[in-house]
Amino acid sequence: MDIIKSIEHEQMKNKIPALKVGDTVKVHQRIKEGNRERIQVFEGIIIKKQGGGVNATFTVRRVAYGVGVEKTFLIHSPMVEKVELVRVGKARRAKLFYLRDRLGKSAKTKEAIGARIEDKEITIKEDLVEAPAEEVVANEEVAAVETVETPVEEVAAPVEETVVEEAPVAEEVKEEKTEETTDAE
Repeated sequence: MDIIKSIEHEQMKNKIPALKVGDTVKVHQRIKEGNRERIQVFEGIIIKKQGGGVNATFTVRRVAYGVGVEKTFLIHSPMVEKVELVRVGKARRAKLFYLRDRLGKSAKTKEAIGARIEDKEITIKEDLVEAPAEEVVANEEVAAVETVETPVEEVAAPVEETVVEEAPVAEEVKEEKTEETTDAE
Protein backbone atom coordinates (compact mmCIF):
# COMPACT_ATOMS: atom_id res chain seq x y z
CA MET A 1 0.00 0.00 0.00
CA ASP A 2 1.20 3.49 -0.80
CA ILE A 3 2.47 5.55 2.15
CA ILE A 4 0.02 8.39 1.54
CA LYS A 5 -2.92 6.01 1.23
CA SER A 6 -1.98 4.27 4.48
CA ILE A 7 -1.81 7.60 6.33
CA GLU A 8 -5.18 8.63 4.87
CA HIS A 9 -6.67 5.28 5.85
CA GLU A 10 -5.62 5.86 9.47
CA GLN A 11 -7.33 9.28 9.51
CA MET A 12 -10.67 7.97 8.22
CA LYS A 13 -13.52 7.27 10.63
CA ASN A 14 -14.68 3.68 11.06
CA LYS A 15 -18.34 4.49 10.43
CA ILE A 16 -19.90 7.45 8.65
CA PRO A 17 -23.57 8.42 8.41
CA ALA A 18 -25.48 7.57 5.23
CA LEU A 19 -26.24 11.04 3.84
CA LYS A 20 -28.17 12.00 0.72
CA VAL A 21 -28.70 15.32 -1.00
CA GLY A 22 -32.00 16.86 0.12
CA ASP A 23 -31.95 15.45 3.66
CA THR A 24 -32.34 17.81 6.60
CA VAL A 25 -29.63 17.12 9.16
CA LYS A 26 -28.24 18.39 12.45
CA VAL A 27 -24.44 18.53 12.42
CA HIS A 28 -22.81 18.52 15.85
CA GLN A 29 -19.48 20.31 15.46
CA ARG A 30 -16.76 20.90 18.05
CA ILE A 31 -15.79 24.54 18.43
CA LYS A 32 -12.58 25.57 20.21
CA GLU A 33 -12.57 28.97 21.89
CA GLY A 34 -9.27 29.59 23.60
CA ASN A 35 -8.74 26.65 25.93
CA ARG A 36 -12.45 25.69 26.06
CA GLU A 37 -14.31 23.31 23.79
CA ARG A 38 -18.04 23.19 23.10
CA ILE A 39 -20.38 21.52 20.64
CA GLN A 40 -22.43 23.69 18.28
CA VAL A 41 -25.36 22.30 16.30
CA PHE A 42 -25.92 23.44 12.70
CA GLU A 43 -29.26 22.35 11.21
CA GLY A 44 -30.06 22.62 7.52
CA ILE A 45 -30.56 20.91 4.17
CA ILE A 46 -27.72 19.09 2.44
CA ILE A 47 -27.36 20.82 -0.94
CA LYS A 48 -24.31 18.97 -2.24
CA LYS A 49 -21.90 16.11 -1.57
CA GLN A 50 -18.53 15.85 -3.22
CA GLY A 51 -15.14 14.20 -3.04
CA GLY A 52 -14.17 10.78 -1.85
CA GLY A 53 -12.02 9.14 0.78
CA VAL A 54 -10.63 11.49 3.40
CA ASN A 55 -11.55 14.54 1.32
CA ALA A 56 -15.30 13.76 1.16
CA THR A 57 -17.41 16.80 2.08
CA PHE A 58 -21.04 17.81 2.31
CA THR A 59 -22.52 21.31 2.32
CA VAL A 60 -25.43 22.22 4.58
CA ARG A 61 -27.60 25.31 3.95
CA ARG A 62 -30.00 27.04 6.29
CA VAL A 63 -31.69 30.41 6.46
CA ALA A 64 -30.93 32.29 9.69
CA TYR A 65 -32.64 35.67 10.30
CA GLY A 66 -33.45 36.01 6.61
CA VAL A 67 -29.87 35.36 5.48
CA GLY A 68 -28.81 32.12 3.80
CA VAL A 69 -25.86 30.45 5.49
CA GLU A 70 -23.92 27.54 4.01
CA LYS A 71 -21.28 25.50 5.76
CA THR A 72 -19.13 22.79 4.26
CA PHE A 73 -18.10 19.93 6.56
CA LEU A 74 -15.50 17.20 6.08
CA ILE A 75 -17.16 13.85 6.72
CA HIS A 76 -14.03 12.34 8.31
CA SER A 77 -13.10 15.41 10.34
CA PRO A 78 -12.53 14.85 14.06
CA MET A 79 -14.29 18.19 14.64
CA VAL A 80 -17.59 16.74 13.35
CA GLU A 81 -18.90 14.91 16.39
CA LYS A 82 -22.02 13.38 14.82
CA VAL A 83 -24.64 13.95 12.13
CA GLU A 84 -28.31 13.39 12.99
CA LEU A 85 -30.95 12.87 10.33
CA VAL A 86 -34.01 15.07 10.96
CA ARG A 87 -35.98 14.70 7.73
CA VAL A 88 -35.59 12.55 4.63
CA GLY A 89 -35.89 14.81 1.60
CA LYS A 90 -36.79 13.94 -1.96
CA ALA A 91 -34.32 15.32 -4.48
CA ARG A 92 -34.02 14.59 -8.18
CA ARG A 93 -30.71 16.36 -8.63
CA ALA A 94 -27.19 15.85 -7.34
CA LYS A 95 -26.75 19.51 -6.35
CA LEU A 96 -29.57 21.70 -5.08
CA PHE A 97 -28.14 25.14 -5.88
CA TYR A 98 -31.56 26.38 -7.01
CA LEU A 99 -32.54 26.60 -3.31
CA ARG A 100 -30.27 29.65 -2.99
CA ASP A 101 -32.71 31.76 -5.01
CA ARG A 102 -35.78 30.72 -3.04
CA LEU A 103 -37.34 31.90 0.19
CA GLY A 104 -39.84 30.43 2.65
CA LYS A 105 -41.51 27.10 1.96
CA SER A 106 -40.14 26.86 -1.56
CA ALA A 107 -36.58 26.82 -0.13
CA LYS A 108 -37.23 23.37 1.31
CA THR A 109 -37.30 19.95 -0.31
CA LYS A 110 -40.37 17.73 -0.29
CA GLU A 111 -40.34 14.98 2.29
CA ALA A 112 -40.00 11.46 0.92
CA ILE A 113 -43.32 9.70 1.49
CA GLY A 114 -43.09 6.71 3.80
CA ALA A 115 -39.42 7.31 4.57
CA ARG A 116 -38.29 6.40 8.05
CA ILE A 117 -35.83 8.51 9.92
CA GLU A 118 -33.06 6.03 10.70
CA ASP A 119 -29.50 6.86 11.51
CA LYS A 120 -27.89 4.42 9.11
CA GLU A 121 -24.13 4.24 9.11
CA ILE A 122 -21.77 3.03 6.43
CA THR A 123 -18.85 0.95 7.72
CA ILE A 124 -15.62 2.13 6.12
CA LYS A 125 -13.07 0.22 8.20
CA GLU A 126 -13.66 -3.01 10.06
CA ASP A 127 -12.79 -3.27 13.75
CA LEU A 128 -10.95 -6.54 13.06
CA VAL A 129 -7.64 -4.84 13.76
CA GLU A 130 -8.38 -4.77 17.49
CA ALA A 131 -9.68 -8.35 17.76
CA PRO A 132 -6.43 -10.11 16.70
CA ALA A 133 -4.49 -7.92 19.12
CA GLU A 134 -6.57 -9.32 22.00
CA GLU A 135 -5.98 -12.88 20.76
CA VAL A 136 -2.24 -12.25 20.61
CA VAL A 137 -2.30 -11.01 24.19
CA ALA A 138 -4.29 -14.08 25.23
CA ASN A 139 -1.81 -16.37 23.44
CA GLU A 140 1.11 -14.63 25.14
CA GLU A 141 -0.55 -15.13 28.52
CA VAL A 142 -1.07 -18.84 27.80
CA ALA A 143 2.57 -19.16 26.71
CA ALA A 144 3.68 -17.36 29.87
CA VAL A 145 1.59 -19.70 32.03
CA GLU A 146 3.05 -22.75 30.27
CA THR A 147 6.61 -21.56 30.77
CA VAL A 148 5.97 -20.95 34.46
CA GLU A 149 4.48 -24.43 34.98
CA THR A 150 7.29 -26.28 33.19
CA PRO A 151 10.10 -25.44 35.68
CA VAL A 152 7.86 -26.37 38.60
CA GLU A 153 7.32 -29.85 37.14
CA GLU A 154 11.02 -30.31 36.49
CA VAL A 155 11.90 -29.42 40.07
CA ALA A 156 9.26 -31.77 41.47
CA ALA A 157 10.34 -34.73 39.33
CA PRO A 158 13.89 -35.19 40.78
CA VAL A 159 12.55 -35.02 44.34
CA GLU A 160 10.18 -37.93 43.66
CA GLU A 161 12.96 -39.96 42.02
CA THR A 162 15.21 -39.66 45.07
CA VAL A 163 12.44 -40.88 47.32
CA VAL A 164 11.75 -43.83 45.03
CA GLU A 165 15.45 -44.76 44.86
CA GLU A 166 15.85 -44.80 48.65
CA ALA A 167 13.04 -47.29 49.16
CA PRO A 168 14.52 -50.14 47.01
CA VAL A 169 17.91 -49.73 48.64
CA ALA A 170 16.39 -50.32 52.06
CA GLU A 171 14.59 -53.46 50.83
CA GLU A 172 17.79 -54.91 49.37
CA VAL A 173 19.55 -54.46 52.67
CA LYS A 174 16.73 -56.27 54.47
CA GLU A 175 16.86 -59.15 51.96
CA GLU A 176 20.59 -59.54 52.46
CA LYS A 177 20.10 -59.77 56.21
CA THR A 178 17.42 -62.39 55.87
CA GLU A 179 19.63 -64.48 53.58
CA GLU A 180 22.50 -64.34 56.06
CA THR A 181 20.30 -65.45 58.88
CA THR A 182 19.04 -68.46 56.94
CA ASP A 183 22.58 -69.54 56.07
CA ALA A 184 23.63 -69.39 59.66
CA GLU A 185 20.87 -71.68 60.84
